[in-house]
Amino acid sequence: MNILIFGPNGSGKGTQGTLVKAKYNLDHIESGAIFRKHIGGGTELGMKAKEFINRGELVPDDITIPMVLDVLQNASKNGWLLDGFPRSLVQAEKLWDALQKGGEKLDFVIEILLPRSVAKNRIMGRRLCANDNNHPNNIFIDAIKPTGDVCRVCGGALTARADDQDEGAIDKRHDIYYDDKTGTLAAAYFYKALAAKGACKYIELNGEGSIDSIKKTLLDQL
Repeated sequence: MNILIFGPNGSGKGTQGTLVKAKYNLDHIESGAIFRKHIGGGTELGMKAKEFINRGELVPDDITIPMVLDVLQNASKNGWLLDGFPRSLVQAEKLWDALQKGGEKLDFVIEILLPRSVAKNRIMGRRLCANDNNHPNNIFIDAIKPTGDVCRVCGGALTARADDQDEGAIDKRHDIYYDDKTGTLAAAYFYKALAAKGACKYIELNGEGSIDSIKKTLLDQL
């Protein structure tokens, strides 16, 4: 089973992705991990990507797409969950073409729907547990709201990530995600149009639900 997942920062995409990965024993492939794999391995593509990264520039699609495809083609036989890529309509189109040429199928595309204002509050409310960053704690979500500055799961100390408190950086990331003309939502809608033609299945999830309710809806449709 091969899955592509979309959702803005703050939507719980990472949480749901981890649950799906564990349920179906999939390789969870994140865009950042792809770059680290190639750069750490000293591949030709990795070295080219590193030059752009060191200059603070975006890595061009003609380098990024082959890197992504290489990781997907070498994933577990159970399949993969791709998270964090594509981020633009152009990348979505190029990735689809590359998947077709590489003989890679795409079974499901998941989109977690969440209003931009809610997504922003969730990011700024996130708190990280010193013992396990995956323990859910958020001061703006009643279901996982911690008591004071201790983790609701294990009692570990909680801290806020500096970039989670940077409104400018959050707005910049969301500007890219919520752009439905050329940005990430445009990429999601590209696959939604393909799903309407039977090329894959498209699942929409209400990101304002609880973690368990979203998980149940998702697993029922997979």
